[in-house]
Amino acid sequence: MLWVLRDHLDMPGTKYGCGIAQCGACTVHLDGTAVRSCQLPVSVVGKAAITTIEGLSVNGDHPVQKAWLEHDVAQCGYCQSGQMMSAASLLKTNPKPSDADIDAAMSGNICRCGTYLRIKDAIKSAAKK
Repeated sequence: MLWVLRDHLDMPGTKYGCGIAQCGACTVHLDGTAVRSCQLPVSVVGKAAITTIEGLSVNGDHPVQKAWLEHDVAQCGYCQSGQMMSAASLLKTNPKPSDADIDAAMSGNICRCGTYLRIKDAIKSAAKK
């Protein structure tokens, strides 16, 4: 799915990280649930709705996107689309997550710059909006 999104549908916001569904850079929503697109066969998608970072909000006004800017989360930015997609999925199913909930939901997303504290703060801020 990752390569279809990037190379055929011109949606480069979804990133290739590890290729084995371990880093989270390729996270998209499949019917609202966060999934790793690098290991998702196109044949599995069927008629399910796929949302990428480009579709999270056309204007960049999704609460997660706004919180990311407010907390200056991104450094290199490479993992951030996957981080935001995981955070948005968490908040959709759990609008008031505890620290443990955030840690569990985000544990599969690696940030090589180490902005984990800012990510957690941004998720808490987004949850309040």
